[in-house]
Amino acid sequence: MRLVASMVVATALFGSAHADGDSLVDLLGPREIAVGEALRGGATGASAIGLNPSGLPLNQELVFEGGYGYRPSDQASLLNVSACDSTSTIPGCFYYDYAGSSPDINGVGMHRSTHIAGSSVAYPITPRVSLGSSVKYLHYSTDIMGETSTSGFNFDLGATVRINELASIGLAGYNLWGTDSPQWTRAAGGGLLVRPIQMLALSFDARWRLIDGDHSARYGGGAELFLSSNNGQQGYPIRIGALHDSGLGTTYLSGGLGFAGMKFSLDLAARKAVSGPSETMFIASMRVYGPRLGAGSSDAQ
Repeated sequence: MRLVASMVVATALFGSAHADGDSLVDLLGPREIAVGEALRGGATGASAIGLNPSGLPLNQELVFEGGYGYRPSDQASLLNVSACDSTSTIPGCFYYDYAGSSPDINGVGMHRSTHIAGSSVAYPITPRVSLGSSVKYLHYSTDIMGETSTSGFNFDLGATVRINELASIGLAGYNLWGTDSPQWTRAAGGGLLVRPIQMLALSFDARWRLIDGDHSARYGGGAELFLSSNNGQQGYPIRIGALHDSGLGTTYLSGGLGFAGMKFSLDLAARKAVSGPSETMFIASMRVYGPRLGAGSSDAQ
């Protein structure tokens, strides 16, 4: 999760808040962005908030996370803070996210913003199967003609199955019940994460919108190579990924670097559109750890 005090360290540029206030991507951080948004099969900590809340039991740690970013094309910024505790019997998170942009439309500066606050909880059914849910309050404001400001509550659900120590599958539904808004569209997603060797994670995901007239999808995949040092007390994740959005007709390439220690971690990521509308995005975050009782299949992430 994302701690306010750590934001001053995360001075890199952003990328996960879309100018259209799409709450389906506003909650994503540098680890998810770097691997093509493909972590639904192994989402832990703050990654579970936006992708799959049922992934929280995959590791056991108390972690605070803070992130900040910026996209110059429409002056879009993202600010997020969270706190996740997966050491308890019922793992959970609290979080707040802000996404805002000031696009120039026909020479006139406009503004739109999204505030999202909520909590995610996971329910371990067996050592290998868990369910999860999120409740969130969303407020969207805009002064752009043709758009409507709105606010209300919505809910997500997810499930994660650890096939074995090397592979896990995740499924999630987003904005399933609550306020009906173009910014909070109903959607479903799923993904697979595999570890052919301990230091390498490969992930593949897809997400579909479930609204009338729009069944567009985002397909992504990525890899993380985790290089450890100092007798495993610290490590350096290297991430790459690709993502295609059929609705936008855009393909992105992404990558990221990080430092992971026993007390804190830093993550940086960038994503660039290689087809479709031109777009470059950057994001950074810092994690501060409390007690860490063990490592699950996604500990490097």
